[in-house]
Amino acid sequence: MNNQFNNQSMVSIIMNCHNGEAYLSDSIKSVLSQTYRNWELIFWDNFSTDKSKKILEGFSDNRIKYFRSERFTTLYEARNLAIEKSSGKFISFLDVDDWWLPNKLETQINQFKSDEIGLVYSKYFIYNEKTKKKILIPHKKLPQGYITKQLLENFIVSILTVMFKRELLQKFNLCFNPEYNIIGDFDFFFQLSKKVKFKCIQEPLAIYRIHGKNLSLKNLNEEVQELEEWAKKQASYDKINNLNKINNLILYKKIFVNISEKKIFLAFKKILKYPNNYLKLKLLILLIFPLSLLRRFNLLN
Repeated sequence: MNNQFNNQSMVSIIMNCHNGEAYLSDSIKSVLSQTYRNWELIFWDNFSTDKSKKILEGFSDNRIKYFRSERFTTLYEARNLAIEKSSGKFISFLDVDDWWLPNKLETQINQFKSDEIGLVYSKYFIYNEKTKKKILIPHKKLPQGYITKQLLENFIVSILTVMFKRELLQKFNLCFNPEYNIIGDFDFFFQLSKKVKFKCIQEPLAIYRIHGKNLSLKNLNEEVQELEEWAKKQASYDKINNLNKINNLILYKKIFVNISEKKIFLAFKKILKYPNNYLKLKLLILLIFPLSLLRRFNLLN
């Protein structure tokens, strides 16, 4: 490694891939374009059968490290396995559909001046592959500090925007729960939020691509089911009295399911039970203009 990296902490970038050839080049190029240079890219090939490996081999950089799973695993098991191969002081994630702005790593690593800060996240853009338009998510100011309660009201920490201290995994015995297919990110950051302060960059540092095959868009019903099981576990061992917030979060997701399935009357009945806040207004707007808004703004998340 060049001497220019001597005073820079290593950042491990975890990239999980299963047949991600369509947009992989864009993701890797955004890593290579980072203004912060001391990173390693842990590319975890989750038993791909397409040209993903060949595309990766087209990039010549010794900071890129390729690993291939001997079997197909869940996304969250794959995340854990990839982390085991990493060595950085800090960890970030970039999936093969998405990409970063060039200053992402540099902007975030400068925020870890306080020992209390364990994780830094940011706003991001949603890019619609069909319309070629992007919007900022979210428009309002994001919370920071100990944000457990805010996460239960509206999960606003996107994994493609985070950077956190590697030491926290061992210190708090944390990992992604491989039992989940959809909500593993939510569960992980919820557990971490109870331990350390989160810092937020109130500007976009990453871009999430909508292309019609995103996991969270295809599995709304499974997401609701996983959240309900997750809430039962929280009720049994979590001392934080946030059951109302958890139940509201689940209700919010159920309403999205009803709207996407065009069950308008059922959705309306559930909206009436939802607390009076800006999210209720958002749901009512979706009820009136569901198809156009769901496609354009990815409001399923």
